[in-house]
Amino acid sequence: MSNRNNFKGTTTVGIVCKDGIVFASEKRATLGNLIAHKAVDKIFKIDEHLATTVAGSVGDAQKLVEYLKAEVRLYKLRTGKPATVRAAASIASNILHASRMFPFIVQMLIGGIDETGPKIYSVDPAGGKIEDKYVSTGSGSPIAYGVLEDRYKKDMSVEDAINIALRAIKSSTKRDTFSGDGISLAVVTEKEGFKRFDEKYIKSKIKEIDC
Repeated sequence: MSNRNNFKGTTTVGIVCKDGIVFASEKRATLGNLIAHKAVDKIFKIDEHLATTVAGSVGDAQKLVEYLKAEVRLYKLRTGKPATVRAAASIASNILHASRMFPFIVQMLIGGIDETGPKIYSVDPAGGKIEDKYVSTGSGSPIAYGVLEDRYKKDMSVEDAINIALRAIKSSTKRDTFSGDGISLAVVTEKEGFKRFDEKYIKSKIKEIDC
């Protein structure tokens, strides 16, 4: 994530698995060639069953997440039921598309689980919305995709997806100078909803998979 209007900093990953969604990101924020912050959270809870990751301008990302949280709450008030993953992605897409002349410099992953199962969408700054099984954003994404393409399997478990997500982020931090300073990890499952893992767990998992 960058404090300038570009996509230099960040690597985020989202993976659909059999019983949920796994999100991972690194924690570095850059200001040009300067490492501005080393503990930036890039995974956000939107609702109990929804989460998002952000890459791009810090200010734009924070404001867009606030808008999305508010719109998802309004959706629940109007309809009497939680927003589906597709609806949340559509809300973000509409906000971005309406602002395309003065765009939010942000790329988002929006995922979660609803009555149709786990889903994840990537949403670009112009409002383009694409559903996928695994996706990465940011400057380190070409490196992360190398791991995802090689190791992703349909209907994998949350545990297996966590291992792949951590390996993908770790690989990106080794080769992308704008990614680094630790890893954030969260899952969304039907049983537990949104769950964020602490640093101790993440370090033990990285050591376990030896990446």
